[in-house]
Amino acid sequence: MAIQPIRLFGDPILRKPALEVVDFDKELRKLVEDLTDTMLDAPGAGLAAPQIGVGLRVFTWYVDGEPGHLVNPQLDLSTEIQDGPEGCLSIPELTFDCKRALSVVARGFNMHGDPVTIEGSDLLARAIQHETDHLDGVLFIDRLDTEARKAAMREIRESEWFGLEQPLVKVSPHATRGFGI
Repeated sequence: MAIQPIRLFGDPILRKPALEVVDFDKELRKLVEDLTDTMLDAPGAGLAAPQIGVGLRVFTWYVDGEPGHLVNPQLDLSTEIQDGPEGCLSIPELTFDCKRALSVVARGFNMHGDPVTIEGSDLLARAIQHETDHLDGVLFIDRLDTEARKAAMREIRESEWFGLEQPLVKVSPHATRGFGI
């Protein structure tokens, strides 16, 4: 198992757009393994490479007992909207209702470079959108309405982990057991 520390809100890599993957090699397969192991240990419904300090367009998910991953995602979103609770492993113990497309068609590649298409709705659609946002340097709190965003920022500022110079990571094993995407 290769569990990695999870970068927390305030770490600059979480705000930087990730680079497209061009090499589908052993290092990429190791990255997908590390992301999966870290996500399952956290536990979470998804984890993007920037959350473990790697600026590449790769993420994993674990929804309805099924793990998956996607490299260089491109999304087609439904016009129907869902509004429900969302959290993030990089913002521990914080959950707010967030609007997302109800369903998604995600195109990209697997870790071997084979083209894949993932279709999902509800939680899978939410996880795919959330993780793709991470690859673009966007956090779910950026998608909240003004009042909810202010409340989220207040909770972040009041949290024990916020503002610590080191570490800007959540270290496992099993440090906390909150739900996060």
